[in-house]
Amino acid sequence: MTSTDTLDGARGTAGPAGPGDLTAALNTVEARRDPYPVYARMRREDPVHRSARGIWYLTRYTDVEVALGDLRLSNDRDRMTRAYGALGGDLKAFSRLTDRLGRVMTNTDPPDHARLRKLANRAFTARRVEALRDGIQRIVDRLIDEAVAAGPTMDLIEAVASPLPLNVVCELFGIPPGDRPQVKNWFRRFGRLSEDLDKSEAAIGQYEEYLARLVSRRRADPGDDLISALVATQGQDDRLTDSELLSTCFVLITAGDETTTHLVGNGVLALLRHPDQLARLREDPALIRTAVDELARYDTPTQAIVRVVAEDVGIGGRTLRAGELVYLFLAATNRDPDRFEDPDRLDLSRPGNRHLSFGHGPHFCLGGPLAKLQAEVAIGTLVRRLPQLRLVDEAALEWRANPLQRRLSALPLTY
Repeated sequence: MTSTDTLDGARGTAGPAGPGDLTAALNTVEARRDPYPVYARMRREDPVHRSARGIWYLTRYTDVEVALGDLRLSNDRDRMTRAYGALGGDLKAFSRLTDRLGRVMTNTDPPDHARLRKLANRAFTARRVEALRDGIQRIVDRLIDEAVAAGPTMDLIEAVASPLPLNVVCELFGIPPGDRPQVKNWFRRFGRLSEDLDKSEAAIGQYEEYLARLVSRRRADPGDDLISALVATQGQDDRLTDSELLSTCFVLITAGDETTTHLVGNGVLALLRHPDQLARLREDPALIRTAVDELARYDTPTQAIVRVVAEDVGIGGRTLRAGELVYLFLAATNRDPDRFEDPDRLDLSRPGNRHLSFGHGPHFCLGGPLAKLQAEVAIGTLVRRLPQLRLVDEAALEWRANPLQRRLSALPLTY
């Protein structure tokens, strides 16, 4: 939801936080490299934690699972805008973004959410996603071929993990190849919201104008793409308005880009750090489906998501008041020992792996199956084709400065 560099709008710190300062502990350099000890401490000491600025931090599996399904914890754009605006400072600036994107299924509550999601589901079917497998394989093979031809090392993020979802979503939505470099530039600008909000908003405006032209062309001349399928829903019951159609296209095209990129990046890094599990996958390639779920649990790109309290609700013995913001730490729940046996161990065949990396309840990630499919193909192909794959320099790895996300700046590999 937000791309703030620190939680609560506070400044990051270079060293460890004090023993009682749970919020600051997540803003340290140490936590950027490895946040999971901090999550363990939060679950143990104060699993329903209220910060000095009045933002709640939930870290237990049971609490977050309940919260994800509780409609009193709202995803509504207007409530979110008011909640962020009330905090002032950097977070107030981000309230502009929630208002800018309009009302789509990712920032609405029932009944609007249910209506919008039902219409998107008609176009974004499991069969349509699975039909992309062969095309995804061709894209992955081409990207690996180009990376190998370029030299003895590659940045996996730049060479494979980042261009993959962009190419896949452009194919799915029928974005012409000649337009894709500009679309990529817009995507990159969206990812730098905390650096320059004005320029990011300008890029959003340009991208919206581009999508509006594309929708107009598909309305006049439909094709076998997802924009055409969404346009077709406008003639059905509970039809999308023109504004909703445009916003839905915006979110569906954009939302999975960074998540998929870093599901692949974080997953490959986890395998390289656990050679026993990498060897298992090489010996049994069919393990890739359960492997991707375990990699998503072990180090999810989306560390936390945001909700706002619509009406007072009790969670974990605390009362969350209407209008307060809540950070649901999915990454912390995925390492909760009350839910997962030996949770800090990577186990590619882990049974009963009901992680929360793609959410739960009415807002369960619609693009989750597509993200997992891309990760299956990309990671499985890298493991198969590059048997000598290894890190160039573990000590040089840098994580982006955003406690709500877990994303590498680069992943240099040799093969």
